[in-house]
Amino acid sequence: MKVVLLQDVKGSGKKGELVNVSDGYARNFLLPKKLAKEANAQALNEVKNAENARRYKIETDTADANKSKEKLEDKTISITAKAGSNGRLFGSVTSKEISAEIKKQFGIDVDKRKITVDGEIKAFGTYNCEVKLYQGIVAKIKVKVSEV
Repeated sequence: MKVVLLQDVKGSGKKGELVNVSDGYARNFLLPKKLAKEANAQALNEVKNAENARRYKIETDTADANKSKEKLEDKTISITAKAGSNGRLFGSVTSKEISAEIKKQFGIDVDKRKITVDGEIKAFGTYNCEVKLYQGIVAKIKVKVSEV
């Protein structure tokens, strides 16, 4: 019997998949527990529409990430910080501050966990950073830290 899975079922498949299972397994286990529904025309159409929607979302997210990459690629972000003695910073410049500055300068919202910095920023100067915008799309930026 062909069924469309409504949840992940160990040994059968993932949510939204069309699978062929034995009649008894479907009638006695999957259907009563609402883990699957019978694969009729409506259910197959829903699966097809869900797959198309997922594919469309991936395409739009990728396009947005590529636009953001074009805006950010090889740009320099300026951050000012207070200095202590010997030209060292009080604390360090964090990825949270870099994310806020990207939002302020370019209007692009980037999660702080998606920013990787070469080492820690504890002194003035220019540092290289990578911003992961989407799966496989990475923009390389420079962060210039100067005194207030």
